[in-house]
Amino acid sequence: MGPSTGVVGIDHDRVTAWFVDNVADVAPPLTFTLIAGGRSNLTFRVQDRDGRAFALRRPPVSHVLPTAHDMAREHRVMTALGPTPVPVPRTVGLCLDESVNGRPFYVMDFVDGHVLRDAPTAEAALAPSARPAAGMALADALAALHAVDVDAVGLGDLSRHEGYIGRQVRRWTGQFHDMGGADTEYGSLIEEVGAALAAGVPDQVGVSVVHGDYRLDNVVVGDDGQVAAILDWEICTLGDPLADVGTMLCYWVEPGDDDRLLWTNPATVVPGFPTRQDVLERYAETSDRDVSDIAFYQAFANWRLACILQGVYVRYEAGAGAGDTNSVEDFPSVIGRLARRAAGTLDAR
Repeated sequence: MGPSTGVVGIDHDRVTAWFVDNVADVAPPLTFTLIAGGRSNLTFRVQDRDGRAFALRRPPVSHVLPTAHDMAREHRVMTALGPTPVPVPRTVGLCLDESVNGRPFYVMDFVDGHVLRDAPTAEAALAPSARPAAGMALADALAALHAVDVDAVGLGDLSRHEGYIGRQVRRWTGQFHDMGGADTEYGSLIEEVGAALAAGVPDQVGVSVVHGDYRLDNVVVGDDGQVAAILDWEICTLGDPLADVGTMLCYWVEPGDDDRLLWTNPATVVPGFPTRQDVLERYAETSDRDVSDIAFYQAFANWRLACILQGVYVRYEAGAGAGDTNSVEDFPSVIGRLARRAAGTLDAR
């Protein structure tokens, strides 16, 4: 975006004053640039006169649900994970005083590197020799997260420890029904898959920090493909670690996949990236976890994403775009394909 004084979502003078009062050695004037926004929390790059860079996270500027977009929770999780082997940005400060910027926000160090959102970005950012490393590093970082002792880092009371998948299935089944999803052409399939998931939840083995949206484009990687930071802790909780593995595989597209068009030119179709099976085997080896029933978690990940996208679609159709101009016209088709993929994965389990 343009000059810092005109950035929507930032009260330039008050946020600058907060930085001066709370961040050591910051050198105004500060410039603010939106680097991620729309359907989730907004992230701004903040740079001071000396070139020092930070990232500021805040909720969307409108249509904020009372229990969503919890800045204190994100800040708490990242701060707790800071001393562990999990790659997270260093947190700098948390502001809960809404008189400063209208909503709470937190600040962390800006981590240089690449966010591989699509194939052109991946092809330009990573040499062919670094692409296998990116897949293996993604699995290794997830294994490191799941190895964290939640009580030892002070996150033991973040949420309930047991029954994560069952609670998620009940929650999303209810939300899908409440948002009118049952009236869609794929509604009965989503409800059928939800019932099948609820009836077949595997026993949860252990409890870990669950990122909730773990995928390649939610991490920063270096030129060598190594994960420099895991981002977007918005829906993190405690629960079954294999839920994160299912999500990672749900988004990991291979060049020959029939349904690769679910995603817009994904990074992992570029030559050199490992296969889903390679990434899964690396996670199993590094974490020493049994992944023999991973098909259930892949089905769950696809089904849950279908429910989430239905909610996004309904909100956008009602005019709650919150500044995001991306089209949602293809969402019904995508939601239907996700539901069918979830059903097929369960059937083949």
